[in-house]
Amino acid sequence: MEIITLTGKIKLLSGLHIGGGDDTMKIGGIDNGIIKTTNGNKPYIPGSSLKGKMRSLLEWNFRLVNYGDGNPFHSGLLNKIPEPDKKDALNLLKLFGNGKSDDSFEEITRVSFGDCQVIENGMKLTEGKWENSINRIKGTASNPRQTERVPAGVEFEFDIRVKVLDNDSEEEFKKIIEKGLELIELDYLGGNGSRGYGRVKFIDKQWS
Repeated sequence: MEIITLTGKIKLLSGLHIGGGDDTMKIGGIDNGIIKTTNGNKPYIPGSSLKGKMRSLLEWNFRLVNYGDGNPFHSGLLNKIPEPDKKDALNLLKLFGNGKSDDSFEEITRVSFGDCQVIENGMKLTEGKWENSINRIKGTASNPRQTERVPAGVEFEFDIRVKVLDNDSEEEFKKIIEKGLELIELDYLGGNGSRGYGRVKFIDKQWS
């Protein structure tokens, strides 16, 4: 077995919001806080957020979404996949893991995503963005709320590690991971993407 690593930086092109699950209401404060480290109180991007977004977009890219009725693709659906598409489907399951318990599928999960730590370079790391709903009849703003974001320009380090076993194709795995990053760049990361949040660019990428 060999373990290869893809490292680089995530550069924010617009504000990023990944919720922190803070259910405490602060009068005059932020309504929707972002996730932060416990020690240091700094924003970060959880590896699970990066992995989940990439897998979801790759399932769309490989035309696998319709087979699972909206649930993650799993090995029990492989027999429904046309033969030309089976290799990509199988590689996706090898990389990201099976979406369902299946004793006949004995592949281990190949890819792991580290939490992406913020790069401190003197920039402000958080901002509060006011948002409103628009009354369709009056045309006036209502229900003002403040969402916390990491502002555009901030960068994070990322670290993706891939196990390559004897019967695996290292080049196919690399191609899928790189396609996943490209799809995220074309879509968004985190929440509120339809409002322009979460536009990112992966830079300084290097395999080792």
